[in-house]
Amino acid sequence: MAKTLIDVDDSTLRAAQEVLGTLTKKDTINRALAQVVTDSVRARAVQEEIERGSSGVYQRLLDPEVMAGVRR
Repeated sequence: MAKTLIDVDDSTLRAAQEVLGTLTKKDTINRALAQVVTDSVRARAVQEEIERGSSGVYQRLLDPEVMAGVRR
């Protein structure tokens, strides 16, 4: 793990600690960075699914005959 000296806004750090439930600066920053990565991956997956939907891949799901064959 790299050791990095950075200036961090104290009030923002305290707010992040409250939101994340962390006690130390190190834990707060590491948890916040991990959360940013997780959120980014999820957002990218959602965007890809929206693009798939826009391409018409799910169009058959709107066909009553197709869906009638699926329901039991």
